[in-house]
Amino acid sequence: MPKLIFNNPLKIEAGTGISGSVDGASFETEEFLAKSTQNVSLFVGQEIETDSDVTFNNVISSGNVTTGNLTLGDGFISSSTGLVSHTGSVEVMDNIFVSSMNTSGQINAAKIEASVTQSFTIFESGSTKFGDDISDIHNVTGSLITSGSFKLNEYNVNEISNDTSLSDEKVTSLVSENAIKTYFTDTGTLDKNNYLRKSFVHTGSFTSAATSSFTAVTASAPTGLTGTTEQDFMFFINGMLIENDALDIVQKTSTNLELRLDTSGLGYELESDDEVIGFGKFNS
Repeated sequence: MPKLIFNNPLKIEAGTGISGSVDGASFETEEFLAKSTQNVSLFVGQEIETDSDVTFNNVISSGNVTTGNLTLGDGFISSSTGLVSHTGSVEVMDNIFVSSMNTSGQINAAKIEASVTQSFTIFESGSTKFGDDISDIHNVTGSLITSGSFKLNEYNVNEISNDTSLSDEKVTSLVSENAIKTYFTDTGTLDKNNYLRKSFVHTGSFTSAATSSFTAVTASAPTGLTGTTEQDFMFFINGMLIENDALDIVQKTSTNLELRLDTSGLGYELESDDEVIGFGKFNS
């Protein structure tokens, strides 16, 4: 059987990621003359079969690197399946441009800014800026919760108050609808406004030459306002105004108001076909 003998020794050196052994003994550098049978083995740090999961700490290439469907090249990352996945950290030393970006985790950044419109900025401090023009409109769907103050046109609002007595007198509080309604009710403001706005018309019935009867009730003035008098009414006979110093009104019953005239002062008396109209603070 022929033997293969080298004229010069065959030198094998182990390198980064590659180790070797002769008959089970490791070596860094070894020379072989092939004069005797030896078992020489070379190893890498992991399996590199076609179905193995291979991990490298750092890969540098001057051209394109293709693994499966993923291609890494100068200035691009592409995939024939449209999907590029990476586990671990990615450090970008310059700008990154993408048409769209989806993330299933969180994004940590010192500052996020929409550079196209310069209208949305999140600062490292937690402050944010929306819009860059007074005509910008920001729509929010859902609830807005704030633990700080709200500023509108340089005016601070700290709370929406439900103080029904309005006793706090704060210049930074907006009152609720309930607070206003309760305050007006408790202070009688609503009753006063309703009384001041009362204005009804009734037609009288002939009783005598000096008396006309109305099926009506005078309105009662709430506390704090002057009681109702004849000065709160105007009466007309056939369209002619009767002077207030020539009349008197008397609430005879709960449903009957009587107009009494000073016929001597007026110079005439009522007749049965006269139309007497009363206008003023009737209750209804």
